Amino acid sequence: MTTSTPLRRRFLGGLSALALAGAVALGGCAADSTTSTTSSTSSTSSTVAGLADASAGTTDATTTAETISDTAAAAEAFLATLSEEQREAVLYDYDDETKTTSWSNFPVTFVERAGVNLADLTEEQQDAAMAVLEALLSEEGYETVTGIMGGDAYLAENSSSTEDSLGQYYIALFGDPSDTDAWEVQFGGHHLGINASLDGASDAITFAPTHLGVQPAVWTDDDGEEVQPFDGIYTDAFAFFDSLTEEQQATLTSGEVSMCAPGDTCDFATGSGLQGSDLTDEQRDLLLELIANWAGMADEETTATTLAEIEATLGDTWISWSGETTYDMTSGDGINFSISGPDVYVALQAQQGSAGADVDGVTTSGWGHVHSIYRDPSNDYAGSVEQQAGSGVGGGAGTPPGGGAGGTPPGGTPPSTED
Repeated sequence: MTTSTPLRRRFLGGLSALALAGAVALGGCAADSTTSTTSSTSSTSSTVAGLADASAGTTDATTTAETISDTAAAAEAFLATLSEEQREAVLYDYDDETKTTSWSNFPVTFVERAGVNLADLTEEQQDAAMAVLEALLSEEGYETVTGIMGGDAYLAENSSSTEDSLGQYYIALFGDPSDTDAWEVQFGGHHLGINASLDGASDAITFAPTHLGVQPAVWTDDDGEEVQPFDGIYTDAFAFFDSLTEEQQATLTSGEVSMCAPGDTCDFATGSGLQGSDLTDEQRDLLLELIANWAGMADEETTATTLAEIEATLGDTWISWSGETTYDMTSGDGINFSISGPDVYVALQAQQGSAGADVDGVTTSGWGHVHSIYRDPSNDYAGSVEQQAGSGVGGGAGTPPGGGAGGTPPGGTPPSTED
């Protein structure tokens, strides 16, 4: 089985070095949509499946500066393949507030994405677009992303879903790619929304905010290999849970799991569940390893720097958990947890419904249908813009047309955010 490798202790070693040196909701699936798309499901899914298979040649960058330089070069190479009209569609001003409203955990038929649809590009242009992600992400991060994309393509080809947007992904750039100036890569579709801000002047990269989702839990590629994109996340989550005493687990599960969805401005929750100050050093390290699945998607230096900042306020961070207490996808309905502090917000929610994407013998609900969000309450979008409230959609709980897990189409009444 191919799994997404956990972003593990090798990053925490770098974090400790920095500290010593003085550094330191999500529903939104839909079974149907009346909005048409520019490309058919079959052509889109085959496109994404091909891109997901081409996941071997990731960047060798180990420092923030190298990642910024490599990603800027890849982005320039991608832009060079585009027509003038396509370039205009891809490029936005760095501080354009569109970046806050053009991504979601809803299908692209509900929330229009910024940039260009990969399905509308030539094979050369698609390869160049994916090369931007290869330069930006670590090997583990790229495996997770292509695993998510491949799962969408698998659903498009094998499930009962009539959702035309499965497997459609968009790329947009905010600001001109640069080694010295701030700019952002936005990439995503339904179960994926990456917002990576890169700033060579301050030698910094942040992925806040970013949405990672998965459906199904396990899918089979063209070579007959099983792919499990969230295995690393699940493994790290239960490593942390299992490290707790019975008393700590009881406190953890007594708290209310919060959900702060894409498109929401959010009052980040505190004071519920288990507090970071009550963790041992080993438990704090395990919690940071879990957070690294979202915050640590780039090179080692960037990850260590980000985790060091989070660690500095980890004592004021609250963790809550509900659902299963054993990593066994053959039983139960999955897990939900939230991690909320001054410098980090992570929420993961198992969707109790397949949103019409049923496949015989495949888990497409609960364990196998998960949405998650990563945000930085102090630095979303690297401070370039403030999150704008979504108009009608954005990830709150509710039920879209055709049933499924959460959502309201554009023009509808926003659903309650109570879960």
